[in-house]
Amino acid sequence: MHYTCPSCGAINRIPAERTHQPGQCGRCKQALFDGTPVDLGDADFERFIAKNDLPVLVDFWASWCGPCQAMAPVFSSMCQQLQHQLRFAKVNTEHTPATSQRFAIRSIPTLILFHQGREVDRLAGALPAPQLQQWIQQALNKIGQ
Repeated sequence: MHYTCPSCGAINRIPAERTHQPGQCGRCKQALFDGTPVDLGDADFERFIAKNDLPVLVDFWASWCGPCQAMAPVFSSMCQQLQHQLRFAKVNTEHTPATSQRFAIRSIPTLILFHQGREVDRLAGALPAPQLQQWIQQALNKIGQ
């Protein structure tokens, strides 16, 4: 399995039998899984979503958005619970105009699940934890995870 390091962007290979262990980057020695979403910008977005063998769930948000702020702890909690099933990332739409435009982000928060660089499913609006977990499982079912 291949995982992109959230710190330096290096591609790391982890044997399938070790995918539920913390793991550390071979280049920068930082943790590959630390239970927190990765902040992505225009420069590193494509590499992160395309070079991970796990699906990547991206939260498009903005600092001025009340629903985004309300959903942030729920998203972080899901990241801690499901970090070995999928990668979690956040994209601040105020700082990433090219990426936000590319994916036609019109409403925030917007969640997009990617697998191997392709969009699998999308959801606009904030959800409480049980509904978010249900949506994630339904989206993962679309890719056979």
